[in-house]
Amino acid sequence: MKFYNRTKELQKLHQIETLSKESARMSVIVGRRRIGKTSLIQHAYENQIYLFVSKKNEALLCEEFVTIISNALDIKIHGEFFKFAKLFEYLLELSTSNHFTLVIDEFQEFLFINNTIYSDLQNLWDRYKEKAKMNLILSGSIYSLMQKIFENKKEPLFNRADIKIHLKAFDVSTLQTILEDNYPSYNNYDLLSLFTLTGGVAKYVELFVTFEAFTLDTQLDLIFEENSLFLDEGKNLLIEEFGKEYTTYFSILALIASGKTARSQMENILQKDIGGYLDRLEKEYSIIKKVKPIFAKEGGRILKYEIIDNFFSFWFRFIYKNRSAIEIENYEYVKEIVKQEYSPYSGKFLEKYFIEKFKKSHQFSQIGTYWERGNKNEIDIVAVNEINKTMLIAEVKLNPKKISISKLKDKSLKIIQKFPHYKIEFKGFSLHELVSEQLM
Repeated sequence: MKFYNRTKELQKLHQIETLSKESARMSVIVGRRRIGKTSLIQHAYENQIYLFVSKKNEALLCEEFVTIISNALDIKIHGEFFKFAKLFEYLLELSTSNHFTLVIDEFQEFLFINNTIYSDLQNLWDRYKEKAKMNLILSGSIYSLMQKIFENKKEPLFNRADIKIHLKAFDVSTLQTILEDNYPSYNNYDLLSLFTLTGGVAKYVELFVTFEAFTLDTQLDLIFEENSLFLDEGKNLLIEEFGKEYTTYFSILALIASGKTARSQMENILQKDIGGYLDRLEKEYSIIKKVKPIFAKEGGRILKYEIIDNFFSFWFRFIYKNRSAIEIENYEYVKEIVKQEYSPYSGKFLEKYFIEKFKKSHQFSQIGTYWERGNKNEIDIVAVNEINKTMLIAEVKLNPKKISISKLKDKSLKIIQKFPHYKIEFKGFSLHELVSEQLM
């Protein structure tokens, strides 16, 4: 698959590389695994020293790195290095007369190898920064650890990075472009399934393109097959994040994915206080977010929780929940469950798709969903332009025949009363409008 999007990120990385020719610069790239960090770095820099931090003895890691550095720079390195700090100092010294880009991928893994490395690197960086000409790229996929390393004031590398890039999934317009390039006969249903199942995560999109899985049926065939990357993906990516308490975190995420989105609902089922877990899932791991009704008062207690990542939502809803059938390789059984539940399930992602499009349009100052206590008068999208005093209130349905503007107006009575001077437009959005450029 060709390289898509990332124009702004590439521009930043090229700018910082130019600056690094005068004095050393540090860039931090974070993003969940499979999001395309390594691909971005490879496209940004034609020549680089790429070091991947795997969990092994520090001396063995240095031995591996010496070989890579020697080949990349076409130099012979004399002596042995048993500590990474010494090797890093060697590279800083070398960069005082020879500009190069050094990439250290999965940088957070040093915590498990030698947790004094970060303070050693900070001391060396501060000492060499002005005279060295190194373009240092530090990449990591465990968000909570990377955040701790670079954003915690107590950590030695706090405030050392010149730029930080939080790499996100492909947006909806990029997914549309990918389908146009690779499957021109796609329909809106295909575009929605691509968004629903991958959420724009680059690796998953690439796999679908590689194996020409452009329809829901072919995508499910690829997901539910023997040795599929997707089957263990949630477990492989999140167990390391959560540590020994992963079972509680997984249970919470499974409940949210199945529609149990209120804390009280989850606590009743799990029979334990989960406030701390929810806080960490939101603030440390960035896997869930609180969703409050638009116009809700600060500190209001009406809220729901939502899994941010579309694939994780799918994995916990259909793969983790049916792990017994997966274990005995009864993939057809699980695929049938997905197909039976797909219409109501994908409907929530159709709402999410349109909300993303509204945000990208830059027409509004506030966008959200609306409901009243007891989940009454739920409205899919409310978008406000405070300058123009205009408001869009919208209902989203897969089937346009199920949209009722009159019922939508009835559910909006309290909003209408609250904003008497606003010009309010009521609209319905369905699969038919998925690729429409006109929102208002």
